[in-house]
Amino acid sequence: MSFAALFGRSPSVTADAPGRVNLIGEHTDYNQGFVLPTPIPQRTVAELAPRADEQVRAASASLAGAVAEYALGAETPGRGWLDYVQGLTWALRADGALILGFDLRVASSVPIGAGLASSAALEVAVLRALRAAFRLPLDDVELALLGQRAENEFVGARVGVMDQMAASLGVEGRALLIDTRSLECRSVPLPAAAELLVIDSGVAHRNRAGGYNARRAECERACALLGVRALRDLAAADLPRGAALPDPLARRVRHVVGENERVRAAFAALEAGDVVRLGALLDASHASLRDDYEVSTPEVDRLVEIARAQPETLGARLTGGGFGGAIVALVRRGAAAAVAERITRGFTRQTGRSATVLVPPPGAGT
Repeated sequence: MSFAALFGRSPSVTADAPGRVNLIGEHTDYNQGFVLPTPIPQRTVAELAPRADEQVRAASASLAGAVAEYALGAETPGRGWLDYVQGLTWALRADGALILGFDLRVASSVPIGAGLASSAALEVAVLRALRAAFRLPLDDVELALLGQRAENEFVGARVGVMDQMAASLGVEGRALLIDTRSLECRSVPLPAAAELLVIDSGVAHRNRAGGYNARRAECERACALLGVRALRDLAAADLPRGAALPDPLARRVRHVVGENERVRAAFAALEAGDVVRLGALLDASHASLRDDYEVSTPEVDRLVEIARAQPETLGARLTGGGFGGAIVALVRRGAAAAVAERITRGFTRQTGRSATVLVPPPGAGT
């Protein structure tokens, strides 16, 4: 249903934000390290109209027009997708932001559960709409931090800030190197000689599930044992110290330290237009995520293997938090559609499951 059909009036503000695919730098953001995401074409759109009271009415286009309600100051977790909206108003009011109630309709083409930051796209789109509607003095970095706080402290997913930063500051066609400690960002164009292919394995992941939060707790335990503020503070020379930790902490440290190095090397490869080097770094990242961080699944591993077997593929890896979700592959320019077809057909033949091509979107030119 349209906004007008739901609420009997037109929206006064419309805002949107993209999903993202992370080229490289997985599980480094909550360790205050480096990440290298890029926006994807799929976006979340928020239509909003302020109210004169403190009631919030919200609807999702994917939920057949059902309208959920709550009062500002009475946000209560446990209401599904509405928790992300509740978390935002909770965080804004906690910071003293002057907002009233509002009517909200969200519609999204960002796949849910595919590791493409659908929640961050929702958060940033809604925050952009609220910023415009209530003239909030918030810059794009502050929006990202508010979205992360809502997800961490209200929703209960202990995510890092990468997704919200990518949704808030990312520019399509460019990769964004983010130092998640300083929040310094550097942008670089994606390579002209290659294109990105993102394929969903069909195994949905949930950031609130135990595995994600357990990995973060393991990293925090490793920091305590090593006497460092964050794993970001370790370099390759410190790996012998990390190797002395009990399993699996030693492997978790090895992944994070190596992944930070790979992110910086990948940014340098992009600056140099070295797609072969970039592809090799994607391959190394997946091996580390699979073996040292243990966040892949058999289905995702198989999808990566099939992708790598294609002659036009330069590299491929799991992208997103893991435990399912999507892969990203770097392929020669102009080959994405043909490679995608071969990968999905081979995946179905070998596993009996269906994989979905997310980037490039259906109907997009290659």
